Amino acid sequence: MAKTQDFNAVMKDIMGAFPVDTKAMEDAFKNQASLSEKLSGVALTAAEKSAEISNKWTKETLAKLNEMTKAKSEPADYAKALTDFASANAEVAAENMSAFAEVAKKIQMDTVELLMAAGKDLQADAASAVKKATDDVTSAAKKATAAAK
Repeated sequence: MAKTQDFNAVMKDIMGAFPVDTKAMEDAFKNQASLSEKLSGVALTAAEKSAEISNKWTKETLAKLNEMTKAKSEPADYAKALTDFASANAEVAAENMSAFAEVAKKIQMDTVELLMAAGKDLQADAASAVKKATDDVTSAAKKATAAAK
């Protein structure tokens, strides 16, 4: 019968031939976790502000609706109350949409700032890794040349 090959030994040899810099992987993970935390903070802050705007808008609308539904002495007063409600509601809607736009603008600016900072960090890390790899290859080449002589 054929003997099965021990793939554990083969994989160990292969992995030994290609050493992995775990420090670089740890740093990359930490950087990614930090960026994710900051982006999550931006999103949660925006959600909180949006909820506050929505809550305020709802309260204002209900207060105005309460005024509109009160009993009136003249039929024309009902039409006036409806007109006043519609007018006030349109004004409040414009204000709140503007507030939502401000929240969206702030999210966009904060996100761009975070991504640009992360890009600069990534660029610096990549340059450092390339320099280290170049130094390692140069050192190995010198050793190989010295051993060959």
